[in-house]
Amino acid sequence: MAKLDRCLNIDELRHAAKRRAHRMVFDYIDGGADDEVTLARNSDAFNDYDLLFKVLSGADDVDMSTTLLGAKIHVPFFASPAAGHRLFHTDGERGVARAAHKVGTIFSLSTLSSVSMEDISALTTGPKWFQLYVWKDRGLVKEMLDRAKEAGYRALILTVDFPVAGNRERDPRNGFSIPPRVGLKQAWHAMMAPAWMLDYLIRPAVRYANLSEDTAAVSLQEFVNEQFDAGFNWKDAEWLLGEWGGPAVIKGVVRPDDARHAVDLGFKAVMVSNHGGRQLDRSPAPVHVLEPIVEAIGSDAEVILDGGVRRGTDILIALALGAKAVGFARPFLYGLAAGGEAGACRALEILRDELRRNMALLGTKNIAEINRALVQRRPSS
Repeated sequence: MAKLDRCLNIDELRHAAKRRAHRMVFDYIDGGADDEVTLARNSDAFNDYDLLFKVLSGADDVDMSTTLLGAKIHVPFFASPAAGHRLFHTDGERGVARAAHKVGTIFSLSTLSSVSMEDISALTTGPKWFQLYVWKDRGLVKEMLDRAKEAGYRALILTVDFPVAGNRERDPRNGFSIPPRVGLKQAWHAMMAPAWMLDYLIRPAVRYANLSEDTAAVSLQEFVNEQFDAGFNWKDAEWLLGEWGGPAVIKGVVRPDDARHAVDLGFKAVMVSNHGGRQLDRSPAPVHVLEPIVEAIGSDAEVILDGGVRRGTDILIALALGAKAVGFARPFLYGLAAGGEAGACRALEILRDELRRNMALLGTKNIAEINRALVQRRPSS
C-alpha cells in the first residue's frame, strides 16, 4: 500500500503496473492498433484545449456529484468495461467493482469478464451496467440480456466499434491469449514478474466467466472473429433494444450522424469512443469530436466521453465541451495490475482528488457550473 501511496498520478501507476505485471499482460492493457497513432492521440488531444479559470468565485465547497441515466453518482466519471480483469490481478473485476463502490460511481462489466455477472451483482449495492458484444448466435445474445436483467444491471452498453478485432500487434508478438498460455517466451518474461506469476499460478484459471466452461485458449483476435457478428446493423440494434427493454448506451461512436441515428432509435446515451485506440487506427480522438456530437443530440440523450483521460483536467475539459460524464478503463487497470483492489481504488481516488482541486482552481462549485465558456481550443489546434 505504501508504494501505491507514492504514485501521485496515473502515469506513475502505469509504471508501477509495468514493473509488476507480465509483459504480455501489461502490453494488453497498454497497447493499441497498428502504429498506435490513435492510442497516443486520445490523450494528447486534451492538450489542444485551455481552461479559462474564473477568480473570486467562492469555490470553497466543491460538489462533484451528478446523475447518469438516473443513477446518482458522487463523481462525474465511472469504470468503463474491459475484458479479463483477473489477468492483471487476482482481485479482478471484484476489486474494481468494490473500488468504484467506494468512490461512489458506476461499475461496467464486460461480456468478456473473468468474473460472472451474477457474482459481481451480488458483491455491492452500487449501480452497475452490463456491456454486450453481439454474437452470431442470437439465442446466446438473448440469454445474456435475460441474465443481466435478472442480476439487476441498470443499463446496457452496446459496443458497436468491434465488428472484427483490431490489429493489436503487441498481442501476437507476446503470444497473448485468454486464458494465458505460458510457453518458453512467456516463461522468460515471467521470471521478471514474479509477483504476477505467483498470483497466476496459485489462483483459479482465468476464463471468460460469462461463457461456457469449455472455451479454449485462443488469441483474442481469433475468438472475436469466430464468435462476433460483423453483420450486426441498425435494424439488429433496434431488435436488441426491444429485447432489453431498459435504458441502453451505444459505445464506440465518433460521427454526429451515427449519434443522432442511435438516439432516434431509442438509445438513452452515447459513448463517444474509439475503443481506446485499439480498433481503427487514425480514427479521431473522442475529445475532438465530442462537441459536434453533443450539438447533434441536444437534450435528447446524455453524452459520455470515453478515451484518453489521464488527469482531472481532462475530465474538466470533457464536461465543459458538453459531456455528462466520462468513462475510462486504462487508469484503473494500471492500478489493478500494480496493486489489486487497492491500486484500482488509488487510480479512482487520484482522479477524484485532481478533479476536486481543479474544479476549485477553475472557479466552479459544482458540475452545473462547468460550461463551454470555461474552455477554448487553441487556434493552431
